[in-house]
Amino acid sequence: MKLKWTDVHDIAERLLETHPEADPVHVNFVDLMNWVKALPEFDDDSARCGERILEAIQQAWIDEAD
Repeated sequence: MKLKWTDVHDIAERLLETHPEADPVHVNFVDLMNWVKALPEFDDDSARCGERILEAIQQAWIDEAD
C-alpha cells in the first residue's frame, strides 16, 4: 500500500517505528516532511503537503507515542 499525505495515522505509525528515539512534540515541520517523504511506502507529491497536514501527522504521531 502506498501512503499519501492524507494517510496521517498510517504515517504516524511508520514514523514511530522508524524514529523511535524522536520526540514528536519537538520535531520541526521541515524534518517531519523529509522523514515522511523518506518512508519506503510513501508516494505522493510534496506540493500536496501543507502545514495543516503536517500538524495532523504530528498530532497522530504524538497520540501513537502515548
